[in-house]
Amino acid sequence: MPKCWREIVLKSDRLAESEERGFTLVEIVVTIAILGLSLPPLLNAFTSGARGQALAENRTTALYLLKYKMGEVEAEGFPEVRTEEGEFDGNDQYTWSITVSDIESEELEGLRRITVSVFWQYRQKEKSMSLQALVSDRQIQQQQNQGNPENSNG
Repeated sequence: MPKCWREIVLKSDRLAESEERGFTLVEIVVTIAILGLSLPPLLNAFTSGARGQALAENRTTALYLLKYKMGEVEAEGFPEVRTEEGEFDGNDQYTWSITVSDIESEELEGLRRITVSVFWQYRQKEKSMSLQALVSDRQIQQQQNQGNPENSNG
C-alpha cells in the first residue's frame, strides 16, 4: 500500500474516534426539547399530588376530631338543647360547633338532633365537615312502658 493511502486510513480512523467522543449539537437540542416538553407536566403532577395529600390529611384529622366531639355529646345521654362553639385543645387550626335541637313531631316525643361540625382553613378557604345523630329520651320510653301493662313481660 502506498504511503499516502496509509495516511488517509489513519486520518479516517482518527476522525471516527473523535466523532464517537461527544454529543452533536442536534442531539443536545433534541434532548433539551424533550425535557422541556416533559418536565412541566411531571412537576404539575407532583405538585397536585402533594396538595391532594395535604387535603386528605386535613380531612382525616377533621374526621377524628368530629367523632371525638360527637362522642362527648352522646356520652351526656339526652343532651340539653343548645348551640356551642370552640377550639380543640392543643390544635388551634380546627374549630367546632355543636347544635342540639328538638325535633317537632306529633308522633314522636323526646327526640333531639345533634349536629357537630368541624371547620379548618385550607389554602385561604374555609373547609368543614359535619355529622348528625338523633337521640331519644329513654326516660319517656320507660315511663310509657310502666304505664302500659300490655308492653310488660309477665
